[in-house]
Amino acid sequence: MNNEEQITLIVGSFSDIEAKAILLNVISTKIQFHSMKNFSAQERFGKDDNASMKRITDLNQGLSKINELITHAKENNLHLKIHSTIHLSLIENK
Repeated sequence: MNNEEQITLIVGSFSDIEAKAILLNVISTKIQFHSMKNFSAQERFGKDDNASMKRITDLNQGLSKINELITHAKENNLHLKIHSTIHLSLIENK
């Protein structure tokens, strides 16, 4: 088994509507994951999961940028080319 793998998640040229559906789904799922992780930390330890809270902030900033690009594409009758690759590496458990 390889210690590193790459998997192409998204590749192609998409209309503004398609790009919005794809990207908002991915970002929203990640925000939901970190929101649940933070909720769990609040319930279990009585405090926020700082890493998840930071990630939610970063993802929301990314979402704003994505929405700006999609709006620009729509207003100018452009498509969005998306290429997203997941890089996986096996590491020692801490």
